[in-house]
Amino acid sequence: MTEFPKIKYETVADADALSKQVADWLLGLAAGTSGTVAICLSGGNTPRKLYGRLAGAPYRDRFPWSRTHFFWGDERFVPHDDPLSNYRMTNNALLSRVPIPAANIHPIPTEGLTPEESAQRYEQELKSFHEATRGETMRRLFYVTLLGLGEGGHLASLFPGTDALQEREKWVVAVSGVKAETRITLTYPALENSANTAFLVAGEGKNKVLDRFRRHDETLPAVHFKPLGELRVVADERAAGARDLHERTQN
Repeated sequence: MTEFPKIKYETVADADALSKQVADWLLGLAAGTSGTVAICLSGGNTPRKLYGRLAGAPYRDRFPWSRTHFFWGDERFVPHDDPLSNYRMTNNALLSRVPIPAANIHPIPTEGLTPEESAQRYEQELKSFHEATRGETMRRLFYVTLLGLGEGGHLASLFPGTDALQEREKWVVAVSGVKAETRITLTYPALENSANTAFLVAGEGKNKVLDRFRRHDETLPAVHFKPLGELRVVADERAAGARDLHERTQN
């Protein structure tokens, strides 16, 4: 019988309330530790609101930027200045607006390399960072991982039916032939190596897939995600739909 992780579900009124809820959670976690804060970021419209909020008061002045490191869960294999780039979106919404050292920003390399070389180089960067911080109280590769829930049940660029779902050795792989652009994505072993993880789910378009996720539909890649630390799902009312997910915890 498949064992499912313990999940805390939280429902908020709308996408703005979701961004505030998660911003408060992130600030509390970051301020509550004295060590390195490694955060794995998600792309898309839902986290864009969150990143914009973190760049404003009071978060901008209170967040420990100097000891925070940002990584990405996946990236389209396009230049960093391309409108489709997750890095570009995050930089515009957050990174260029806060006092974070350039050395603390770790984008997935996408220029002058093949997709496979990009994946290999990012995996090495993750492993080097993890080794350098292993002695700290962080213990996990990431202190926080933020994820979206795709309408097909994917997380990062771990899409249904792809070989990446079976990967248990490599931390980063290239995924081609599913979307118009090749993707570089972290695999389950890397994404799961996190002390705190949250799925951010907003909009009526996510209602069906969130319901399937909650019912443990094993055809969804997100259902097979089993992080080592705490897992929560923060959804707005449109995504939660008729089900009352407010502060409910399930096994």
